[in-house]
Amino acid sequence: MLFHVARCLPQADALAVWESALRLRKVDADILRAVRWRSTRASRFARVATHLSDSGLETHFRELMRSIGVRVRQQVWIDGHPVDSLIGEYLAVQIDGFAFHQSPTDRRRDLRQDARLVLRGYTVLRFDYLQILFDPHYVIETIRAALAQGRHLPLSAR
Repeated sequence: MLFHVARCLPQADALAVWESALRLRKVDADILRAVRWRSTRASRFARVATHLSDSGLETHFRELMRSIGVRVRQQVWIDGHPVDSLIGEYLAVQIDGFAFHQSPTDRRRDLRQDARLVLRGYTVLRFDYLQILFDPHYVIETIRAALAQGRHLPLSAR
């Protein structure tokens, strides 16, 4: 099934499916890497897919950043809480999908986490479903502006 997904879906969508299968433990990463895929795309997915994306949206963001040469670390724990993506050492990017961002309680949790990060010197950017999937140019330009301002660096280096 993953072979057909790799061949038939757009790249980021297909990779999101592969990563979902890994996250849900429907398949093992070592087994995927051991398969002799008849597709260069499937071979690439077997090499790069991880279990770290909490959602397909996080996969889309990571692939968007990869397309412009920006390295992203996923699910980095800071102050006892995970950050969806960390660029450099101090640019935290949170991805707001629908599953965990529907209630006022969810919003307050996010605001608390943002405050903890800002008080520790991090720049926090949040992008939602519509921005990542339907306005990727905005996301790219915002990340590029943050990098140009040195937001990924410690305060002392900015």
